[in-house]
Amino acid sequence: MAYRSIHIVALGSECPGGVGPGEEIMGQGQLQGGLLWSYLGHGALVGPCDLESSMHNPAFMEYSSLVFGDVTVVVRDCPSWDLLDSDWASVRKVLEQADILVIKYSVTDKLAFQQVRNGYAPRLRPLLRHWGVPVILVAVGARLNDEGPPCTCPLCASDWSSCVPHSEGLQLSRDLGATYLELPSLNHVFVGRYFGSVLEYFMIQCLKHKAKERPEKRRGNKVNDLRPPHLEQPARLPPIRVEESSFSQDMQWLLERGVQFADVAFYAGDSGKELGWAHAAILCAVSPYFRQLLLGPKTRERPQSRCVCRERDGGPNSLLSTWDGPIIDDMPRSEAHSTGRLSRLVVKDPLLCMCLWETLMFIYRGAWEWDHLQEALEEKLKNTLAAAQLIERIRSLIGKEKGPRDTPSAREAQLGPQTLVNLFNSPLYSDVIFMVQGSVLPAHRAVLVARCDVMAAMFSGKYAEARSRVVPIHGVSSDTFLSFLEYLYTDSCCPASVLQAMAVLVCAEMYQVKRLQHLCEVCVCAYLQSMPSRELSSTGISVIRLLRRAKCHNAEQLYIWLLHFIANNYLIFSHKPDFLELSEEEREQVERLRWPSRGYLQELSEYQQRRRKLRKSRCIVM
Repeated sequence: MAYRSIHIVALGSECPGGVGPGEEIMGQGQLQGGLLWSYLGHGALVGPCDLESSMHNPAFMEYSSLVFGDVTVVVRDCPSWDLLDSDWASVRKVLEQADILVIKYSVTDKLAFQQVRNGYAPRLRPLLRHWGVPVILVAVGARLNDEGPPCTCPLCASDWSSCVPHSEGLQLSRDLGATYLELPSLNHVFVGRYFGSVLEYFMIQCLKHKAKERPEKRRGNKVNDLRPPHLEQPARLPPIRVEESSFSQDMQWLLERGVQFADVAFYAGDSGKELGWAHAAILCAVSPYFRQLLLGPKTRERPQSRCVCRERDGGPNSLLSTWDGPIIDDMPRSEAHSTGRLSRLVVKDPLLCMCLWETLMFIYRGAWEWDHLQEALEEKLKNTLAAAQLIERIRSLIGKEKGPRDTPSAREAQLGPQTLVNLFNSPLYSDVIFMVQGSVLPAHRAVLVARCDVMAAMFSGKYAEARSRVVPIHGVSSDTFLSFLEYLYTDSCCPASVLQAMAVLVCAEMYQVKRLQHLCEVCVCAYLQSMPSRELSSTGISVIRLLRRAKCHNAEQLYIWLLHFIANNYLIFSHKPDFLELSEEEREQVERLRWPSRGYLQELSEYQQRRRKLRKSRCIVM
């Protein structure tokens, strides 16, 4: 039986000098002193097991033996590499039949080793990689030490001129993908325990591999002939696409067109010329210096009267100061801001006067785009040194000193959309209060107008909200509206549950904030997908009702995703009472996408019936 036999092909000679091109193959007397013969012992029989194969391969000496009691080991041994050149095609056929390949060489025959390494190893390497045959590379013999007796250490490489070093043999084994062994002598210790243990390991692995490939033949066991139906993987759920953040663009729009809600004006220190305007809430959120300058060092309330310049010698305080002249409020603002106080700041630094607009744009966009700011300043000033000086002053202005780890990504992570996090739910410069279910939520019209088009229309038009400081909100819970405001200020949203995410989604649809709506869709999908089947079947959350709400509030991506989710978990949702609430069109789509399919369940039922019948018939026979 082929699966109870192992074919070993041995190449090379473990004796110094080997067999020359004109010499005969070693006889049985020489063979009995070889490596594999020593391992097989006295039970080895010389002679071809396959006469036809032996006649076509005269380079190989064949012998066989039994191992493990009933496993036949057939060895084809070729002691000379030169004999392989006579008929490489037939030699390759022998190698193709090999289960294990053993390559031998003598450590005292460096010339033969170099011939193997440079001539025959490149020819064997691609074949071995293609066949996947285990290879054992064996170095036989003790290296000689010029100053003492022969060394018995297998790792000794003292005589580099006439012996093969350990490193070269190890490198050859790596090139061939072989297991490397060194045997100082062919006694029973090294051959039986060292070489034998490695060879037996590969023989056992070979037998296991052949046993797996052997076809199973069991009499009267027809149950094993049945094959269960193949279950396809469920369809992949459609992705939810979320727009890129527009936070920087929204704040840039506020600076360019939000003069109606501006409450800070800048003037040149030398000429008194108006340079621009800004919003105190944005400046105070980004820069602690603006917070101190506009609010005062000890109080958070805006001062009622201030005619002297608040400044210190050096530092950022030498860049700006408050206006000490007559107050003339000529800035166009809405009626809601007509009673508010306008803060007037004097820009004393000439470089900051020239580049105030670029500096404000940098602050409004999140105070992290330092490279863009530097390019804009260099283009405006036409002087690299002056631009560098102004960059350092702006750093001190916003309280951001450059450090060794101040990389662009780190600055972006620290600032960017997080610049307004200090304003969220804070009374600092708050000019509007939302009353939601008895809760008081302070906010800032400038941020709301920049981030939400519905809010912009509400506070800019001729509506009651534009003239009132207190705005009531109906139909939304305080927690939901607070999460909605958190997104407007921080550009992020993290609902605590599926129901909370759906509530924020409804609020986002009400105020037409598409990106927040899509973020909530992603949260709902993530929460549902993380539920195991047992929790999904027992949860009180009705996925069918979530589907209804998604369709009602124009969450198209979530609606399609939930249909696929119900279809992928058909066996769970089809047994729930609310499954009947699906429309006829939705039910047809779920049935078309359902997993597992009707065809698979029918095949599974037929397979189980046939299996039970075969088991009953087997029991009757027994």
